[in-house]
Order: sequence, then C-alpha cells, then structure tokens
Amino acid sequence: MTRSDRPSEDDLVARFFRPLATATGALALLDDCAALTPPPGHDLVLKTDAIAAGIHFFAEDPWDLVARKALRVNVSDLAAKGARPLGWMLSLALPEDWTEADLDALARGFAEDQDAFGLSLLGGDTIRSPDGLILSITVFGAVPSGRMVRRAAARPGDRLFVSGTLGDAALGLLARTEVDRAARWGLAPAEADHLARRYLLPEPRLPLAPALLAHARAGMDLSDGLGLDLGRMCRASGVGARLVVDRLPLSAAARAALAVEPVLIERIVGGGDDYEILAAVPPEASEAFAAGAEAAGVAVAEVGRIEAEAGVRCVDRTGESVALRLGGFRHF
Repeated sequence: MTRSDRPSEDDLVARFFRPLATATGALALLDDCAALTPPPGHDLVLKTDAIAAGIHFFAEDPWDLVARKALRVNVSDLAAKGARPLGWMLSLALPEDWTEADLDALARGFAEDQDAFGLSLLGGDTIRSPDGLILSITVFGAVPSGRMVRRAAARPGDRLFVSGTLGDAALGLLARTEVDRAARWGLAPAEADHLARRYLLPEPRLPLAPALLAHARAGMDLSDGLGLDLGRMCRASGVGARLVVDRLPLSAAARAALAVEPVLIERIVGGGDDYEILAAVPPEASEAFAAGAEAAGVAVAEVGRIEAEAGVRCVDRTGESVALRLGGFRHF
C-alpha cells in the first residue's frame, strides 16, 4: 500500500478509534478535547506511560497484543492506587510501513481490554514515527476523595506484600533473546509459554484495589523490578526495608530456571516488567489484607517489612544477610 492509498488521519480516527469512544464525554472524538466528570465524592487519578518498539516489545509482535500491553501497564498503576478505571487517551506514532491490517489489530486489542477494564477512549493524537511503533497512553481513574494509596506513606513496622509472581516477564524476555535458554532450564512447553506471555501481556491486579483501599498504607506497581521500586517507595517515605529473599513468590517456571541458574535471582528481583503490586500494610491490618486479596482471587505473599533505618536489606528466612545486587530497569 502506498502512502496515497492510505486513509487520511481523519478517516483513520473515524474508522479505527471512534468505535472505542463509548463515553459521552469523548464527544465521539469530534472535538479537540474531551470532558470527564469524576463520580461524586471521588478524586481523579491520572497516569501516563509510553511503550516503544525495540524497548518494551519486539517490532514483530502482533499489534493487538501490543495494544493490550500498552493499556495494561497503565491500568496496573491505577490498580496500585486503589482506583477504578474511567477512561484513557492515546498518542500513537506510526512507523512508515504500517498497514490497515495492523490498525485493525491494534483497535481490536484496545477494544478487548477497554471492555474488560470498564474504560472508554476519550481522545488522543496520531503522528508519523521516524522509527518504530510508539504508543503513549494516559489513563484516568477515580478513588474516594483523599484516599488514593500513595507511594510515600509507608511506616516502620508495615508488612510488605507483593501480588502474583515475580520475575516471569524478565525470564520470558531472556528466553526470547537467547533461544536455547528455556531448553537449558529444562522447561516444559507450557512453562516456556507462560514466561513469554508474562512479558508480552501483563495482568493488572484491579481486583486487588478494594483491599488496597481498605487496608494498605502505601502501594505502587512494580514496573522496573522489585529491587528498584522498593527502594523508590522507601526513599519517598523516608524509611528502609528488610526483604526476605526466599519468600519471593515464584512461578513453577521461574523456580525451574532458578534451580539451574541460581544467579537468576538478581534478574528476578531487578529485571522489571512484572506489573505486580507492592503494598505496605500496617501489621494489624495484614491478615485482613491477605483475606481481602484471597476473596478477590489475587495471590499475595508477605516478603518483608518496613524499617526505620534507610536502605533495603536482603535476608533469608532465618534473618541472615543475603548478598544481592538490587538492580532494576532504567531508561537512562
């Protein structure tokens, strides 16, 4: 398809994105701006994240899954704040070789996940990319006024919980870039597929939001690795933490890989792309938080506690220090 054969920007918006603008405030994408009114008694929660080909996904990945990942990494942040999703906006930079089939797939992926998460597209922009595909999404959510679960609120004595399992996405990326790695780990096909999918398609823990609102003192999503993100929570809160390394929740695939290559523990802690939730919960509320998570169908594990002394210390179950480099993903 030549450039002259392609739909214009207005036609592109009308065909692929207007069907996603289901909310009244989206104004059918016919205006320069949208209007969004939070529910009575609620604050708006806003988050922007961008993903780019060659950094967050592979250029050959299916565009429907890329769309879903782009939306999910933003929804994950809303979940960590205890927020209910309301709407989203998209800035889309298209590479020179895009096709209408690509945009069909992109719109299909967005439609599937926005319906699942209770969202509507509210607006955005489309431009040409000098390189690969880039998607920047802003999501809007709502929390009861004054109750957003902040990163900077952890206190000494709080118990640290993480949702789901850690390291799967980082190991999935490693196995994809080094094609013999999964075989070296002795993974069954289903285990290898699990790791690959966790990298490509994270799972926002929205069902955990009510338990976070009810019981957590601080919370954030884990996008750059537990080691780096826990350090960020501690610095923001003016505290430190003790992390019990052998309590980290791992999938069967991650355990199998770790058994063959123990050094992978540093990639599990610092590889990033988990999009799980880290929560600091007062000790008197920890049982209620765990029960709320179980009722919501989200597995959580207690992995340490907040301490007064600055820094993150790694220990084993007996309290003995563990030498572990707490790295994480950094763009710069």
